Amino acid sequence: MDKYQAAFDAIIEKDDRVEPRDWMPDDYRNNLIRQISQHAHSEVIGMQPEGNWLLRAPSLRSKQVLLAKIQDEGGHGLYLYSVAETLGVSREEMIDQLHEGKAKYSSIFNYPALNWADIGAIGWLVDGAAIVNQVSLQRTSYGPYSRGMIRICKEESFHQRQGYEIMLHMAKGTPEQKEMAQDALNRFWFPSLMMFGPHDADSAHSSKAMQWKIKRESNDTLRQKFIDKTVPQAEFLGLTVPDPNCKWNEETGHYDHSPFDWDEFWAVVNGNGPCNKERLDHHKKAHNDNAWVREAAVAYAKKTESTLV
Repeated sequence: MDKYQAAFDAIIEKDDRVEPRDWMPDDYRNNLIRQISQHAHSEVIGMQPEGNWLLRAPSLRSKQVLLAKIQDEGGHGLYLYSVAETLGVSREEMIDQLHEGKAKYSSIFNYPALNWADIGAIGWLVDGAAIVNQVSLQRTSYGPYSRGMIRICKEESFHQRQGYEIMLHMAKGTPEQKEMAQDALNRFWFPSLMMFGPHDADSAHSSKAMQWKIKRESNDTLRQKFIDKTVPQAEFLGLTVPDPNCKWNEETGHYDHSPFDWDEFWAVVNGNGPCNKERLDHHKKAHNDNAWVREAAVAYAKKTESTLV
């Protein structure tokens, strides 16, 4: 076992990529399965608040753009489930874990999208936060995950621009529209910052993930990058970040910010957010109602395979 551990350690040390056929420690494998399945679940659950607004989008163009985004998110889930499967876990197992509450998805998707400005805020803030996190994952130590993130990041950058465009139109529109944009920013700002996870010292998984180069940057570092990037964007829109302590600090070269309400974060993570039950019930219903599609696909594949033998 020592020689296998040494070979694995050498891959990490040389900053190479671990591939599915390589030996890897069980803790490394399990950490990846947890992170990648959570990522996949987030992409799929994240389609719900946007899908709810698809038929209510204010123009044909906005419907087309939102539909394209929702389709992308479904594709991201597919890529990520496929990546996790290379680690020896089946898609059925991952879905069961989600439905049983054993697997999580991003806390941000347990907040409601109340109006069209919220769809803009989700694209701008939520996808913007995702990009900051996922760009660093393009250099993650597991090869299939690293390669999958390249395409996902390109598409997420489109989603962020789509959301910012909505916010721009709202902020430059009527006083009522600008008020809606500000309200959406007020409600999504702190939940978006908490998307990066707890402070590094309070994270159960962060230190190991950093050691194995699954994660390249810490939760707090990524969160600060997002704040520094996003506050000037809000100022350009003429909107105000809902944090009186969010001011540029010349000494640190970063924006300061207020402490977060971690009680709220953990309440949402543990299933007590505004939409936790609704999101999971919807996913279970869709999964069960469409079981026939999966069964038909499997039957067709088996039939096709038998004719080729």
